[in-house]
Amino acid sequence: MRRSQTRREWLAGTATALSGMYLSRTILSEAVAAPMAPTAPVSVAKCKTYDNGELLPVMSTMFDQVGGLGRLVKGKTVGVKISLTGRPGARVENLPAADTHVTHPAVVAAAVHLMGRAGARRIRVLEGPYSSAGPVEEFLVQLGCEPRDILSAAPNVEFENTNFLGQGKKYSRLTVPNGGYLFPAFDVNHSYEDCDVFVTIAKMKEHTTAGVTLSMKNSFGIPPCSIYAEGAGEDEPNELPTGSRRLLHTGHRAPSRSAPQEKDPNAPKEGGYRVPRVTVDAVGARPIDFAIVEGIKTITGGGGPWDPGTKPVAPGLIVVGRNCVTTDAVCMAVMGFDPMADRGTPPFETCDSTLRLAEEAGIGTRDLKRIEVTGTPIREAVFDFAAIRRERLKKSL
Repeated sequence: MRRSQTRREWLAGTATALSGMYLSRTILSEAVAAPMAPTAPVSVAKCKTYDNGELLPVMSTMFDQVGGLGRLVKGKTVGVKISLTGRPGARVENLPAADTHVTHPAVVAAAVHLMGRAGARRIRVLEGPYSSAGPVEEFLVQLGCEPRDILSAAPNVEFENTNFLGQGKKYSRLTVPNGGYLFPAFDVNHSYEDCDVFVTIAKMKEHTTAGVTLSMKNSFGIPPCSIYAEGAGEDEPNELPTGSRRLLHTGHRAPSRSAPQEKDPNAPKEGGYRVPRVTVDAVGARPIDFAIVEGIKTITGGGGPWDPGTKPVAPGLIVVGRNCVTTDAVCMAVMGFDPMADRGTPPFETCDSTLRLAEEAGIGTRDLKRIEVTGTPIREAVFDFAAIRRERLKKSL
């Protein structure tokens, strides 16, 4: 039988209801976003070299610390998105690109080996290199990397250039949940739909129009150049794509008309507004199941040699997680930045926070208090990108 409420209980319930009504009229969406966003463990480890004798056991332990690979990849097709950003000849202080601004092949090979050992049936290494319709293997060679190290790391490993149709018969249309910020859907290479598990392996860096470029920003390279680049066809995809994805940065033209168009053609054209939102839309369309961010060797001051003032550094760090937002939040913390920061605060001085937008989209939390960190504690892992940034700014004044 239902018990009648006491006056105290009625007052408490009324107060709660009124509070909820007030929030719904004001800032309910922002207030609820952080507590409701999902969380997952993140592992941090120190790793000083790309030598397989150190790298492989470190990554194996990290994978186990966030739940292991077996249940995730056994018997499945795994898509592994790497980052080969920039032109092949671009260098920071004439160092190998893998030591500065692109995903190091040793990290990719180690991850592929461990996935194969965990029972992955097929592993596709995916990337849409700068204005290229050629094999990813050729682009890697131009960067000074050896693709055979990756291909031989496990059975049934292959590359696919996702800048165009490639081995598929048609583009896959991936819809963004809740309609997206800028794009409701993307037309992409079949490999992003055909995989059962999607893994991203990114470099730990800063970025001029995204603040940081970590696991989520790697998904900015999912939309194919055949549709979303300077040389994309106006009506249909250009299967010999040229140019970069500048239209996603600037909005100065639309993608090929065959693909879903922007929700609002009058949306701001500023890169600091567009790049974070395109990134989150891409992550929503093709969710990341496993995130790896390597900062064994990298750069400060930008995303690549095209950014003036970039300098090589060796943080000696790897961060791994099952949720891309929680992973990037921990990455920001070990870089000396506050993952709760937003526009106007480093590293988001001139752009919106990808982490905030992803959190509000319900992808994951950026609140460190809600994230279990295993392995090396954050305070023992910090390599202070933020301090280097402040010093660089001081010298420029």
